[in-house]
Amino acid sequence: MDIQGKTVLVLGGWGLVGTAVCRLLLEENPKALVVTSLKREEAEDAAAKLRELAPAGVAIRSAWGNLFVREELKGASRQEILESAENRTQVYRDNMDELSEELLQSSTLFRIIQEHRPEIVIDCVNTATGISYQDVYDSFRRVRRMLADDGVAEFRDETEKLLCTLYIPQLIRHVQIAYEAMRRVKTQIYVKVGTSGTGGMGLNIPYTHSEEKPSRVLLSKSAIAGAHSLLLFLMGRTPDAPITKEIKPAAAIAWKEIGFGPIRRRGRPIELFDCGADGGTPLGEKFRIRMSAEECGAERFPQGEPEALQSVYVDTGENGIFSRGEFSAITAAGQMEFVTPEEIARNIVFEIKGGNTGHDIINALDNAAMSPTYRAGYLRGAVVERMQELEREHGVTSVAFENLGPPRLSKLLYEAFLLERICGTMDGVLARSAEELAAAAWQEVRDNQRLRAEIISIGIPILVPTGDRLLRAPEVKIPPHRGDDEVALDDAAMESWAEAGWVDLRPRNWERWRTRVQAMVDECERTAADESSSRVFIRRHINSRTDPIRIGTLAAWIFGEEEKGARMKD
Repeated sequence: MDIQGKTVLVLGGWGLVGTAVCRLLLEENPKALVVTSLKREEAEDAAAKLRELAPAGVAIRSAWGNLFVREELKGASRQEILESAENRTQVYRDNMDELSEELLQSSTLFRIIQEHRPEIVIDCVNTATGISYQDVYDSFRRVRRMLADDGVAEFRDETEKLLCTLYIPQLIRHVQIAYEAMRRVKTQIYVKVGTSGTGGMGLNIPYTHSEEKPSRVLLSKSAIAGAHSLLLFLMGRTPDAPITKEIKPAAAIAWKEIGFGPIRRRGRPIELFDCGADGGTPLGEKFRIRMSAEECGAERFPQGEPEALQSVYVDTGENGIFSRGEFSAITAAGQMEFVTPEEIARNIVFEIKGGNTGHDIINALDNAAMSPTYRAGYLRGAVVERMQELEREHGVTSVAFENLGPPRLSKLLYEAFLLERICGTMDGVLARSAEELAAAAWQEVRDNQRLRAEIISIGIPILVPTGDRLLRAPEVKIPPHRGDDEVALDDAAMESWAEAGWVDLRPRNWERWRTRVQAMVDECERTAADESSSRVFIRRHINSRTDPIRIGTLAAWIFGEEEKGARMKD
């Protein structure tokens, strides 16, 4: 793909890798380069520096904010979100509720993509770190203390914080929003800079954030990184998604700057304290992890002056500030070693332009994943044939059990089965009006007690032709039970539920089936009668007017063609 003349959005463009990517992109003369960062000043600083390097005619823009929350919270710190009951409720509902148009339009990420409409998105945000280092285990420990101490008053707050920290719902929602936003603006390519979580090392990694080795927090980062890659693997198999790639460095990434100055941790200078050799804290049966300076006998150093630790450092970007000793250790042979951001950037740009670096793990997963086989395809017919033999032997018809899901599949299979019973062939469906189909299907349901019982017993209700009564068993799959035993029912809800998982005997539904069958037949007949190439042979065979109705084939056609749910890659 030619980058020249395109709008490129670099998420995390202020960071170490993002900066290198942006600099290299300028050599390709994009139409516009949009740089994002968590903080406004970071995004604007990155944009200002890039404008000094940009060729004439390349627009440099900036956007900022937390990409994992809605616009109104994009500048709030994690602490500000968790300490506000209103904010907590908003965050966990945004992660747990069904994806809605309101949620999409409120999302910081969605709004940035909608505003700038990029053809290319390069995601340099360390997503796995951002999500996993919220530390669900710390939230769990606080909730456990509340339960042990019977702290009812604080239990609600801590439970809400725990809900806000759950990793997988956040990751899934992030990918859903990114996909939907890019789909709508027709983004052509999305490149993610991922992580292995351990700098390329294994479970024996010595660099952890606790005494546990390896720490659960660190392994959570790797788990989220892996889950993210698999979600992107699925995005890459989605027909209307952008071309999806991921470069996953398996080493430390360095460096951004070498210098001397204040040493910061989590954005704050490390304050210097001294504890006199004759002072200190007596050791007893219990040990306090956190104490004030006065309690532990420490004084600011030098005395009376606010002083911060200053030293020589190497800035490794998102991974923090390292000393010479730390950098030497972590990059030594046999440890994490390291890769430079410029090397990552070159791979990204080369992949966008159509090159094969060998480092796109989505392509690697595609090649390594075991695809459908010739043997299985050959045996499929034998499976169906044997099942049909057993159906004849036992006098039953195997339509749907509602073990596969979604309920819509069971609904479609039973409606197609009713068409098979009353019409036989595709032409038989087209020969009747919707009203005639509705009457015949209702008669079949009334007369065939076994069929009726099987449908409702698997949780699929039957909506009668008049639309005012529902035949059902104690359990229904639609609407799904989400804690409330009763939910409001109006016309919109009924239409939604009938579409999602009710056998709908109303004439309007049978008119939809007539339209579908007509579309299948038309598709078959658009080709010449003597055409027998691989392009049309299978479809012609399946959709012939005089062929018996095949319920699985009809349902698969609806999922693949009508709902755009066809498999993209073999």
